[in-house]
Amino acid sequence: MVTYLAKLLNFETLIGKQVIEMGGYILGEVKGASIDETTWRVAKLHVKLTDKAAEELGFKKRFRTSKVNLPIEMVQAVGDVVSVSPSLKELRESNEITVFKK
Repeated sequence: MVTYLAKLLNFETLIGKQVIEMGGYILGEVKGASIDETTWRVAKLHVKLTDKAAEELGFKKRFRTSKVNLPIEMVQAVGDVVSVSPSLKELRESNEITVFKK
């Protein structure tokens, strides 16, 4: 999926898109990304979680919002929304999603 995103999409088109897990649960909104400096490809999406998603995933709210790093490998499809393939339960149990720190 990384190659697909790197070659076919202008990253700016992802900003503001909703992020939804495979069951249709809205996780949040894309706010930015981290780039792998060796490959120059998007490595992680910065996702601002909804209040409910932050609670469900166990992330504490910082300054009224919770931003996380979502590995690009979790992205299943990009269209009107960004779909991620893990279920909410799998995301909750994953240690790959980390708190975004500037």
